[in-house]
Amino acid sequence: MFEDIQSILLTEEQIRVRVGELGEAISRDYAGKDPFFVGVLKGSFVFMSDLIRGVGIHCQMDFMGVSSYGNKSVTTGAVKITYDLNTDIEGRHVVIVEDILDSGLTLAYLQGYLGGRRPASIHICALLDKPARRRASVTPTYVGFEIPDAFVVGYGLDYAERYRNLPFIGILKPEIYTD
Repeated sequence: MFEDIQSILLTEEQIRVRVGELGEAISRDYAGKDPFFVGVLKGSFVFMSDLIRGVGIHCQMDFMGVSSYGNKSVTTGAVKITYDLNTDIEGRHVVIVEDILDSGLTLAYLQGYLGGRRPASIHICALLDKPARRRASVTPTYVGFEIPDAFVVGYGLDYAERYRNLPFIGILKPEIYTD
Protein backbone atom coordinates (compact mmCIF):
# COMPACT_ATOMS: atom_id res chain seq x y z
CA MET A 1 0.00 0.00 0.00
CA PHE A 2 2.76 2.48 0.91
CA GLU A 3 4.51 1.84 -2.40
CA ASP A 4 1.44 3.28 -4.19
CA ILE A 5 2.06 6.71 -2.63
CA GLN A 6 3.98 9.19 -4.77
CA SER A 7 4.61 11.57 -1.84
CA ILE A 8 3.26 12.55 1.56
CA LEU A 9 1.33 15.80 1.31
CA LEU A 10 0.33 16.18 4.98
CA THR A 11 1.94 14.35 7.88
CA GLU A 12 0.15 12.88 10.89
CA GLU A 13 1.49 15.72 13.03
CA GLN A 14 0.35 18.47 10.64
CA ILE A 15 -3.13 16.95 10.53
CA ARG A 16 -3.31 16.50 14.32
CA VAL A 17 -2.35 20.12 15.00
CA ARG A 18 -4.70 21.60 12.39
CA VAL A 19 -7.69 19.47 13.41
CA GLY A 20 -7.15 20.63 17.00
CA GLU A 21 -7.19 24.25 15.82
CA LEU A 22 -10.44 23.64 13.92
CA GLY A 23 -12.02 22.11 17.04
CA GLU A 24 -11.02 25.16 19.07
CA ALA A 25 -12.42 27.57 16.45
CA ILE A 26 -15.73 25.72 16.28
CA SER A 27 -15.91 25.67 20.09
CA ARG A 28 -15.52 29.47 20.18
CA ASP A 29 -17.96 30.13 17.34
CA TYR A 30 -20.68 27.80 18.64
CA ALA A 31 -20.38 28.41 22.39
CA GLY A 32 -23.84 27.98 23.90
CA LYS A 33 -25.37 26.77 20.62
CA ASP A 34 -25.08 22.94 20.93
CA PRO A 35 -24.04 22.38 17.29
CA PHE A 36 -25.11 19.32 15.35
CA PHE A 37 -22.32 17.74 13.30
CA VAL A 38 -23.17 15.84 10.14
CA GLY A 39 -20.31 13.65 8.94
CA VAL A 40 -20.35 12.74 5.27
CA LEU A 41 -19.56 9.03 4.96
CA LYS A 42 -17.33 7.35 4.33
CA GLY A 43 -14.42 9.70 3.88
CA SER A 44 -15.05 11.99 6.86
CA PHE A 45 -15.19 9.33 9.56
CA VAL A 46 -11.54 9.65 10.70
CA PHE A 47 -11.59 13.45 10.52
CA MET A 48 -14.97 13.66 12.28
CA SER A 49 -13.75 11.43 15.10
CA ASP A 50 -10.70 13.58 15.75
CA LEU A 51 -12.57 16.86 15.21
CA ILE A 52 -15.35 16.30 17.74
CA ARG A 53 -12.82 15.19 20.36
CA GLY A 54 -11.27 18.65 19.89
CA VAL A 55 -14.60 20.44 20.35
CA GLY A 56 -14.89 21.58 23.96
CA ILE A 57 -18.61 22.34 24.04
CA HIS A 58 -21.76 20.22 24.07
CA CYS A 59 -22.59 18.89 20.62
CA GLN A 60 -24.39 16.08 18.88
CA MET A 61 -23.60 14.20 15.71
CA ASP A 62 -24.88 11.87 13.04
CA PHE A 63 -23.72 10.67 9.65
CA MET A 64 -25.02 10.72 6.11
CA GLY A 65 -23.94 8.52 3.26
CA VAL A 66 -23.53 10.61 0.13
CA SER A 67 -21.78 9.49 -3.04
CA SER A 68 -20.83 11.03 -6.35
CA TYR A 69 -17.60 9.15 -7.12
CA GLY A 70 -18.24 5.42 -6.97
CA ASN A 71 -14.92 3.75 -7.84
CA LYS A 72 -13.79 6.61 -10.10
CA SER A 73 -11.10 9.22 -9.54
CA VAL A 74 -13.39 12.08 -10.62
CA THR A 75 -16.99 12.83 -9.66
CA THR A 76 -19.80 11.55 -11.83
CA GLY A 77 -21.78 14.70 -10.99
CA ALA A 78 -24.78 12.63 -9.90
CA VAL A 79 -25.24 12.81 -6.12
CA LYS A 80 -26.84 9.86 -4.37
CA ILE A 81 -27.92 9.72 -0.69
CA THR A 82 -27.11 6.24 0.58
CA TYR A 83 -27.79 6.86 4.28
CA ASP A 84 -29.86 9.69 5.76
CA LEU A 85 -29.94 11.37 9.16
CA ASN A 86 -31.97 9.85 11.96
CA THR A 87 -32.30 13.18 13.78
CA ASP A 88 -34.56 16.19 13.28
CA ILE A 89 -32.34 19.23 12.59
CA GLU A 90 -35.03 21.91 12.51
CA GLY A 91 -33.78 24.95 14.42
CA ARG A 92 -30.33 23.38 14.97
CA HIS A 93 -26.94 24.83 14.05
CA VAL A 94 -25.57 22.27 11.59
CA VAL A 95 -21.90 21.77 10.75
CA ILE A 96 -21.37 19.51 7.75
CA VAL A 97 -18.05 17.70 8.15
CA GLU A 98 -16.45 16.65 4.87
CA ASP A 99 -13.08 15.13 4.09
CA ILE A 100 -12.46 17.05 0.87
CA LEU A 101 -14.17 19.88 -0.97
CA ASP A 102 -13.35 19.18 -4.61
CA SER A 103 -15.93 19.96 -7.32
CA GLY A 104 -18.38 21.21 -4.70
CA LEU A 105 -21.27 19.37 -6.34
CA THR A 106 -21.88 17.03 -3.41
CA LEU A 107 -21.74 19.76 -0.78
CA ALA A 108 -23.93 22.13 -2.81
CA TYR A 109 -26.52 19.38 -3.11
CA LEU A 110 -26.23 18.52 0.58
CA GLN A 111 -26.61 22.15 1.68
CA GLY A 112 -29.84 22.41 -0.29
CA TYR A 113 -31.11 19.04 0.90
CA LEU A 114 -30.46 19.78 4.57
CA GLY A 115 -31.62 23.39 4.18
CA GLY A 116 -35.07 22.03 3.37
CA ARG A 117 -35.22 20.72 6.93
CA ARG A 118 -35.12 24.29 8.31
CA PRO A 119 -31.97 24.30 10.46
CA ALA A 120 -30.98 27.55 12.20
CA SER A 121 -27.75 27.56 10.18
CA ILE A 122 -25.59 25.35 7.99
CA HIS A 123 -21.83 25.68 7.80
CA ILE A 124 -19.16 23.46 6.27
CA CYS A 125 -15.98 22.18 7.86
CA ALA A 126 -13.74 20.57 5.23
CA LEU A 127 -10.41 19.01 6.09
CA LEU A 128 -9.15 19.61 2.56
CA ASP A 129 -10.09 22.26 0.00
CA LYS A 130 -9.10 21.77 -3.64
CA PRO A 131 -10.34 25.01 -5.27
CA ALA A 132 -8.78 24.21 -8.67
CA ARG A 133 -11.51 21.58 -9.23
CA ARG A 134 -14.54 23.64 -8.11
CA ARG A 135 -17.62 23.39 -10.32
CA ALA A 136 -20.24 24.58 -7.80
CA SER A 137 -20.28 27.72 -5.69
CA VAL A 138 -19.53 26.37 -2.21
CA THR A 139 -17.55 28.22 0.44
CA PRO A 140 -16.54 26.35 3.58
CA THR A 141 -16.53 28.18 6.90
CA TYR A 142 -13.71 26.03 8.28
CA VAL A 143 -10.86 24.59 6.19
CA GLY A 144 -8.02 22.44 7.38
CA PHE A 145 -5.73 22.74 4.38
CA GLU A 146 -5.92 24.08 0.84
CA ILE A 147 -4.29 21.53 -1.45
CA PRO A 148 -3.15 21.40 -5.07
CA ASP A 149 -4.99 19.53 -7.81
CA ALA A 150 -3.65 16.06 -6.99
CA PHE A 151 -5.40 12.78 -6.21
CA VAL A 152 -5.00 12.27 -2.47
CA VAL A 153 -5.68 9.35 -0.14
CA GLY A 154 -5.29 8.52 3.52
CA TYR A 155 -6.80 9.68 6.82
CA GLY A 156 -10.20 8.42 5.64
CA LEU A 157 -9.87 9.39 1.96
CA ASP A 158 -9.88 6.50 -0.46
CA TYR A 159 -9.51 5.28 -3.98
CA ALA A 160 -11.81 2.32 -4.71
CA GLU A 161 -12.28 1.81 -0.94
CA ARG A 162 -8.52 1.45 -0.33
CA TYR A 163 -5.94 3.61 1.50
CA ARG A 164 -8.39 5.02 4.10
CA ASN A 165 -6.24 3.58 6.89
CA LEU A 166 -3.09 5.54 6.03
CA PRO A 167 -2.21 7.83 8.97
CA PHE A 168 -1.17 10.68 6.66
CA ILE A 169 -2.52 12.22 3.46
CA GLY A 170 -0.53 11.23 0.44
CA ILE A 171 -0.60 11.79 -3.29
CA LEU A 172 -1.47 8.57 -5.08
CA LYS A 173 0.73 7.55 -7.99
CA PRO A 174 -1.17 8.27 -11.24
CA GLU A 175 -0.65 4.75 -12.60
CA ILE A 176 -2.78 3.43 -9.72
CA TYR A 177 -5.92 5.39 -10.61
CA THR A 178 -5.59 6.04 -14.33
CA ASP A 179 -8.73 4.66 -15.94
